[in-house]
Amino acid sequence: MINSSLKQLGEMLQAKKISSVELTQTFLDRIQQYNPSINAYISLDETKTLAQAKAADARIAAGNVAPLTGIPIAQKDIFCAKGWQTTCGSKMLANFIAPYDAHIITQFDAAGAVNLGKTNMDEFAMGSSNETSYFGGVKNPWSFDRVPGGSSGGSAAAVAARLCAAATGTDTGGSIRQPASLCGFTGLKPTYGAVSRFGMIAFASSLDQAGPMAKSAEDCALMMNVMAGFDERDSTSLNREKEDYTRDLAKPLQGLKVGLPKEYFSEGLDADVGKVIEAAIAEYKKLGAEIIDISLPNTGLSIPVYYVLAPAEASSNLSRYDGVRYGHRAAEYTDLMDMYNKSRAEGFGAEVKRRILIGTYVLSAGYYDAYYLKAQQIRRLIAQDFVEAFKKCDVIMGPAAPSTAFKAGEKVDDPVAMYLQDIYTISTNLAGLPGMSIPAGFAQSDDGVSLPVGLQIIGNYFDEARMLNVAHQYQQVTDWHTRMPAGLE
Repeated sequence: MINSSLKQLGEMLQAKKISSVELTQTFLDRIQQYNPSINAYISLDETKTLAQAKAADARIAAGNVAPLTGIPIAQKDIFCAKGWQTTCGSKMLANFIAPYDAHIITQFDAAGAVNLGKTNMDEFAMGSSNETSYFGGVKNPWSFDRVPGGSSGGSAAAVAARLCAAATGTDTGGSIRQPASLCGFTGLKPTYGAVSRFGMIAFASSLDQAGPMAKSAEDCALMMNVMAGFDERDSTSLNREKEDYTRDLAKPLQGLKVGLPKEYFSEGLDADVGKVIEAAIAEYKKLGAEIIDISLPNTGLSIPVYYVLAPAEASSNLSRYDGVRYGHRAAEYTDLMDMYNKSRAEGFGAEVKRRILIGTYVLSAGYYDAYYLKAQQIRRLIAQDFVEAFKKCDVIMGPAAPSTAFKAGEKVDDPVAMYLQDIYTISTNLAGLPGMSIPAGFAQSDDGVSLPVGLQIIGNYFDEARMLNVAHQYQQVTDWHTRMPAGLE
């Protein structure tokens, strides 16, 4: 059961070959067995989870069935879920019980899916390795001494280790795609605004986007059918007709134009990772795709632009955590200002403090024009690069990450090296475009460990269905997405 697709699990549930309670208990048992070693989950509530599974079985018995009814989904701990501890990986919210549901939680509940638990993450989604979590780092299931990527590292590890049927994540600068690459599964960041941010704890509001994390493109398409849609409570939610993201999965790729940006295959890309990506591109040629060389000249500016804009928005969004209304409050203080200072100093970790300081600085009088405004102008140029590229091609491909999973602790003292892990993913967030990572093979680490490599596919606005088709056709002729870490079978 643990290796079955969402479609297969749905068919088994509807045919009553298994019950949702049995399926859910299978995953709960695996979590009990492996989570102490992997640390993928922050909070579990077996009573709530099994109650949902029983309700799903009753729904199936009554014939009121949707494709994900009865299927256990892990939720990143950035989404509020009523009655659930919702921490965002921070001491600041370690005791926060959400009083309402995020939009996507409501959507999964309406579809009859089962909430398996809340997954670990970098604190307030700030990180590329899941080492900034107040609840400890997450281990990569392919090699426990390595990171799973971040910030959605808990969801990534849970999917890779089969501790859930699928999971949700968020992508602000690559936080779905980079861990998907490092852990060997399929992850999709939709077009900005396609999935509501209501109830998603904010990091950088103009960049944050929720998306699915699953074994295959078909699984992600089924999840997108549930997650996507207009929500009037989110001012950035796009009012578009509901679409079926599975509709084009079977379409052949004959004549597909694939753009390869020269900037994605230059210095900084690990040679073995590059070979895996080249082999995947060759497979697409066999499927009938036409390969076109393109340029995204401002790619190199995406990191500095992102690390001006994202901290600026974070400093504003995180100003609400002052020890007054909710969240951590210092035990001892002399006056109101002292309470603010101590509560925030105690509640936030080092990376969050670093970004708040940077963000406050670039927004301050005298520096706003020099940094924040200039970054917004370059952001426009980065988006324009994609507009020009999509005049020549249908999708863009390249690596999702410059290397395979690195060892825990390897980059924690070098923020720039850590930030460069997102060099290939950040520009799509700045442009608001959809992007995804699919398993494309394995590369050897320096010490001889075979680790997953992800191929990134970038589409034009609202082109998720085509991207999922492109990914699905590749997954019909390869089996990389079916592989799972040894010892966890």
